[in-house]
Amino acid sequence: MNVCAYGDLTNQWSQSHLRNPSFRALAADMSTQVESRAPSVSNASLDDKSFANRARGFAAGVASGITKLAVGHPFDTIKVRMQTSGSADGRFKGPLDCFLSTVRKEGVRALYKGATPPLVGWMFMDSIMLGTVHNTRMMLKSYNGDRPLSVFQHGLAGLAGGLTVSFVATPVEQIKSRLQVQYSDGAARIYSGPIDCARKIAKNNGVFKGLWKGLLPTMAFRSWFFVFWASYEVYSRELRKRGYSDSTVTFIAGGLSANTFWLGCFPTDVVKNRYMTQPDVNPPRFPTVRSVARFVYQTEGLKGFYRGFLPSFLRAFPTNASAVLAFETVMKLLHE
Repeated sequence: MNVCAYGDLTNQWSQSHLRNPSFRALAADMSTQVESRAPSVSNASLDDKSFANRARGFAAGVASGITKLAVGHPFDTIKVRMQTSGSADGRFKGPLDCFLSTVRKEGVRALYKGATPPLVGWMFMDSIMLGTVHNTRMMLKSYNGDRPLSVFQHGLAGLAGGLTVSFVATPVEQIKSRLQVQYSDGAARIYSGPIDCARKIAKNNGVFKGLWKGLLPTMAFRSWFFVFWASYEVYSRELRKRGYSDSTVTFIAGGLSANTFWLGCFPTDVVKNRYMTQPDVNPPRFPTVRSVARFVYQTEGLKGFYRGFLPSFLRAFPTNASAVLAFETVMKLLHE
């Protein structure tokens, strides 16, 4: 058979099958499946190893950090005050009482106490974390060839981002938490602001031992970003199958993955914050992280590890949904 005859037969076969309703339905179904597996904007162009593509993850992280602070800091203040007060103190009956008491005694501005360190810090923190997540995805994609990243690989990228940013997050959270638990009742006021707080911590404990106190529990807490980004990918895939738009998928998946994250990591956060905010006395009340966990369990039981959980859980969805949406939007703008 010559080439022309073969081409005629192929063309006839194609035309006959394209007119076949079953064949057309199968083709449409396959197209839908491929679209449902389409990556989110932040996962696009992982094969592009240019400096611009590597850098845009860090740039988009800045937008995420600013958004996270604006939406979530008041919830965070209530959470930290609940975590560090303890039920035996009798200062707050619950999250609502903590909120009302804070506003009544200190004003609405008190909800943004300690906001300056994370305003600067979270821009760098989310830039470093999300930039690391993006670049780790690129590295993992190079081993996959044409195959998309698995859920586990997305989790590994989140783990890499969480552990890396811990070195920046520790001093930021140290200062933030101490300012948040500084109540406006006269003698209890120790720090005049974030710079004064950092100076006194360094003077009393040394620069590294003071500002980076709590590095290990911070790394343990932030290792849960494995769960955040793995679950984010799962939620994103399921939402895309249901035909939601990219922005809706990003917003909902970001919020749900944050709720999943906090369900698991909250006990670690409680221990971390109590360890960081203890007074600078010698000998320290809690010499080790384990001593904090032991004290919480002995005085409050297992429920003590979830003290302050409600404001954190309520904060998680809108804060992280908005932050991830900001990240994805800036990634898209920089890609265009």
